[in-house]
Amino acid sequence: MESLVDFAQLQLHFVDQVQWRYEVIRPLVLFDDRTATQRAVETHPHPETVRKLTRRFRHQGPLGLFPDHTELSSPHRGQQVSDKVVEELARLKARYDGFQFRELARLIHDKCNERIDDKTIKKLWQQSPEPVQGELPLETYHSHPQRYHARLQVIKLYYQGWNKLSISRFLQVSRPTVDLWMRRCEAEHLAGLADKSHTPQATPRKVWFPLMVEVYHLQKRHPDAGRFRIWSLLARDAISGRTVGRVMALNKQVYDDIPHVARHRRKKPSQPHPYKAAYPHQYWFIDGRQMDCALDGVTWWSRIVLDGYSRTMRAGAVAPVEASWVTLMVLYPACLRYGVPAHLISDSGGAFTSHDVTAVLQRLHIAPNPLLSTQGESYKNLLETHFTIQRRLYDYQCSLTPPPAEFEQAHQACMTTYNTTAHEGLLKDGFHPPIPLQVLGEAKGRRYTPEELSRRFSRALFPRTTNQDGCVTLPSYHFYVEAGLPKTRGLLGVYGEQWRAVLDHVVLAEYRCRYDWREHHVTDMRDGVFYPTRFASPQGALIPLTPHESLIVSRPKPIGRLEQRSMPGQQLWLFELVQTA
Repeated sequence: MESLVDFAQLQLHFVDQVQWRYEVIRPLVLFDDRTATQRAVETHPHPETVRKLTRRFRHQGPLGLFPDHTELSSPHRGQQVSDKVVEELARLKARYDGFQFRELARLIHDKCNERIDDKTIKKLWQQSPEPVQGELPLETYHSHPQRYHARLQVIKLYYQGWNKLSISRFLQVSRPTVDLWMRRCEAEHLAGLADKSHTPQATPRKVWFPLMVEVYHLQKRHPDAGRFRIWSLLARDAISGRTVGRVMALNKQVYDDIPHVARHRRKKPSQPHPYKAAYPHQYWFIDGRQMDCALDGVTWWSRIVLDGYSRTMRAGAVAPVEASWVTLMVLYPACLRYGVPAHLISDSGGAFTSHDVTAVLQRLHIAPNPLLSTQGESYKNLLETHFTIQRRLYDYQCSLTPPPAEFEQAHQACMTTYNTTAHEGLLKDGFHPPIPLQVLGEAKGRRYTPEELSRRFSRALFPRTTNQDGCVTLPSYHFYVEAGLPKTRGLLGVYGEQWRAVLDHVVLAEYRCRYDWREHHVTDMRDGVFYPTRFASPQGALIPLTPHESLIVSRPKPIGRLEQRSMPGQQLWLFELVQTA
């Protein structure tokens, strides 16, 4: 009886079903001084229920007392909130403390470009301390000296993410006034915020029916005359020629007896593009343009290869000069990755019509088609319009990346963005989806092996590894390439009269030389030029090399044995310094 009374009194303090279940089985688990049937009599559940709860507690512990459908999950930490979000919340709290939490989430997304839940915003807002010295509040709507700027402040706050209630309370202006200037701005843009006169806006009528009849008779006599000629025949200074033109247009709609004189204009039939590609890799277009930004005062050039069928930018590069080697440097990776096209369309600039480029095109059996821009043939090169897309998309981004490495990465990002987004020309041609890379697919041009392609692009290739100072040694010369690439294997190639060191399709250094194609020897190396690349060493050299100075060490000709024996005590020169400028 005491146990029944104790359990009945204890049951009044239970706030959870789990507490009641534990109290039912507690004597059985801890003391084992009674049976399940006796405990069922004391607590009034079914004996089988007592046995089931006891078994579950012994197998699962306290989790056995919870219902079967209960799921326990451990709390996890969300994404870390950045410092700029905390700073922006502190700035907003210093200006105005009546924001709604969803409104704050929208303000943070517009300002910091980060999406945060309103519950997280609520915690951060409550945890942020009150500002000791906040920003000075802006002038209220009615205290502003200029009404236009006060109305403009309403529009600015609205487009920053503020809701109408916050704008009304912050600027101390009524809600209908806020709605009024928003409607005016949507209908008339910023011109709708200016003060308008309350006087009637309609101008007095200048054209009456007798004048319209007079113009009508003049139109019947001179049906081919324009508005200026009719205005001169009227000889009325009170009306303008534009007013006469509107009257003439109205008369043509009202009167059917005004003769219609057709103007015999020979309209040229629309012709297809002269280089309209019927399949991938039929026409490639190559061109260069000066960027709208400069690095260290030098305006760089952008060189791009475009496929005429899929409008895909195959390859591209930026360089401080417009030269033939830049053309070959862009054309080589495009041919290596996609194959060789049938035709190459370019302008008649020297970078595309030089002997080096022409020789490479002949060895690859590519038909060159240089266009004459002076004869109005620029429209035939599709890159003339695609460069406008590049200028609008990424010239501003490139101006924010002064180092050459970041400048080159921004240029590559521009081509990637262009190739993976929709193009209007492909949409007009009926491609769905109109995305250049998807239109191109897996199509390839004429394929060459990498070795064969390298031989056709250059007269000679010599793979060499730089030493610890970034220099390269040939049988007769020792010259500088790039200090930032020690113990690195690259390619040394002869392109016409140019000797270039190339790594990953990037020209590191360039020298003038003479090449004996019969003996495969390089002679007379001089005039070294070094280009800023992403491989440049972050630590400057003790003796900096300018683009017009280089130091070349050449081995002198060996001296005969008889001369060596006749001068046994003379010290011979190991190297011969050849300095050019």
